[in-house]
Amino acid sequence: MQNSELSRRTFLRGVGVTMALPWLESRNVWGAESPSTRPASEPPVRLGVLFAGNGFHGKEWWARGEGKSMELGKVLAPLHDFREKMLFIRGLYNEEALKGNIHSSQTGNLLSGAPLASGGDIRSGTSFDQLLAQSYGGSTKVPSLVLGCEQANPAVHKNYSMLYSSHISWTSPTSPTPLELYPSLAFDRLFKDEVLKGDQSVLDAVIADARDFRRDVSLADQRKLDEYLESVREVEQRIDRAGKRGELQGWKPTIDKPNLPRPADGIPQDIAEHMRLMCDIVVLGFQTDATRVTTLKLNNDHSSLRFPQLGVDYMIHHLLSHSDTADWLKVNQLFTSQLAYIARKLDAIQEGERTALDNSMLMFCSSMMSGAHDATQLPVVVVGGGGGKLRGGRVLDYLKSPNRKMCSLYLSMLDKAGLHRDEFGDSKEPLSGV
Repeated sequence: MQNSELSRRTFLRGVGVTMALPWLESRNVWGAESPSTRPASEPPVRLGVLFAGNGFHGKEWWARGEGKSMELGKVLAPLHDFREKMLFIRGLYNEEALKGNIHSSQTGNLLSGAPLASGGDIRSGTSFDQLLAQSYGGSTKVPSLVLGCEQANPAVHKNYSMLYSSHISWTSPTSPTPLELYPSLAFDRLFKDEVLKGDQSVLDAVIADARDFRRDVSLADQRKLDEYLESVREVEQRIDRAGKRGELQGWKPTIDKPNLPRPADGIPQDIAEHMRLMCDIVVLGFQTDATRVTTLKLNNDHSSLRFPQLGVDYMIHHLLSHSDTADWLKVNQLFTSQLAYIARKLDAIQEGERTALDNSMLMFCSSMMSGAHDATQLPVVVVGGGGGKLRGGRVLDYLKSPNRKMCSLYLSMLDKAGLHRDEFGDSKEPLSGV
């Protein structure tokens, strides 16, 4: 039976397609109140987690000061415009991540704080993103969207499964949440009733319903609807173009050209375009309220990606992380720029008195501080307002605090998203000051 909250939502419908609508001022399309209630329904709080493997440049991950006066290290330079909506959090760690070896045992419990099984077995803990998805994801078409830009590695490294390095989101202690690597299929999950490759555009399927709906909303909402539909069309077109370039991502081939035909709905061949498409899908998912929880793993820990578009094709990401070079900094900034891109797109979407960024929490993190495998403190940045509950423009330092558990941060973020728990992972108290 369809969830009652979801059934009260307003959708555009066509043959095989159900498309959620963005927040509107003249219609309560999200079902929180009766149609006669004014003002319009309150936008939800969204959670987005972006992960970059292997840490960051050891000398350029820093922030100091407050608000507009906040100074940022070069890794965080792409976030300059969002300093007033950003928390730089220093000193947090996962105790369980220090008990194993490196990479896998530092990554598999990043979002759960749970002990990990060794010897090639798979056991972690339900991650906080999935806990939130299980709590209120039934109100949306897609409870959780878990995206990746690098394929999972099933090998074993230093007595721990490399699946821990490949997955940060866990639906249960023994079930890493499947990664969607294909932008086209991630896009279909948001808008199509069945995730199947087809020739029909999503917009073409719902255009008649959209025209009828448009007649009954305000002029401002008509403009918002037009902008939204145009953004959907743009992403559709970009997905259709993706993968038609000659560049190869992630590994250095032994031949100049692929010796197998590329699948029609395959992974984009340019890693920068792959990341950007996934970022657009995150924004669309939030903008339409098709999902409120997304996890975007930009690469694996122990990553094999290469970056020819940056002129950094001579070494894989993992090995490059072992030295603080100018090329490593360029790669770091490519990753940080994905967070800045999502933040900018969300901040341009007005939802009543706040923007979609003000109604979101975007956490950017890694499972180690740098390529030296230091997990005694983790790099964490949170951008967004958490529905007016999160005050940005601050640097929070917990390095000498008695409570510096990552799971305490997750308790605080869950609370701001409306899920109140007495404990999570290894923490029984939220993080003070967040």
